[in-house]
Amino acid sequence: MELRFETRRSDSPWVDTVWTCTSGQVTAMTSVAGVRWGLVFWEQDGRAYAGITGPETRTGTAPVPEGATFTGIEFAVGTSLRAVPTPTLVDGGVELPDTTRRTFRLDGARWETPGPDDAEALVERLVRAGIVVRDPLVAEVLRGHHRSAVSARTVERRFRAATGLTRGAVRQIERARTAAELLAAGDPAAAVVVKLDYFDEPHLARALRSYVGRTARQLREGADGAIALDLAQRSTS
Repeated sequence: MELRFETRRSDSPWVDTVWTCTSGQVTAMTSVAGVRWGLVFWEQDGRAYAGITGPETRTGTAPVPEGATFTGIEFAVGTSLRAVPTPTLVDGGVELPDTTRRTFRLDGARWETPGPDDAEALVERLVRAGIVVRDPLVAEVLRGHHRSAVSARTVERRFRAATGLTRGAVRQIERARTAAELLAAGDPAAAVVVKLDYFDEPHLARALRSYVGRTARQLREGADGAIALDLAQRSTS
């Protein structure tokens, strides 16, 4: 049983990562909390599908179409779709209608289905058409800047409107995902606690249980089945 991921970072300010995945004899996986929305395209048994994925606030078990191949685009935090508010996508998603192997429909228009090498070209077209947008204030906050003329309450409101999450939730989820990557790479739990400023190992364990669905030991050993996270191993078994 195998779920094979390959992930690359993007140079586009609108895109965080582009990923591909193939599933072989896998029907379920552990989902992992994430702070970004995305577009995902997959083929199974000769049919093509497309969907919008939302941020996830917790771990769980998710079905996997067996024998499918996927291409996904994870958008930068603070970007959003003009026609679909990100808060409505949290812990959910939308399957797009009328998808073929060549095209998909989004916001009333047809677009060419991308491969992993031309994902950014699609995003550029969506941005030029005004379909993918972002709040400049949120972008400033994410860069560590803050306009003194804007109240903290306004910043938080606009942050939630753009991302569907609070700034605190974004920090916690991102930290847990980084911890999982470090542990899978062989870092001791005690070192991860110090590096990521957890209070102690029990706090780290609770974060992993809530957001990743794995213990530190399971992450080190690559145990307990398929997981929706590229842990720099390119595959999880």
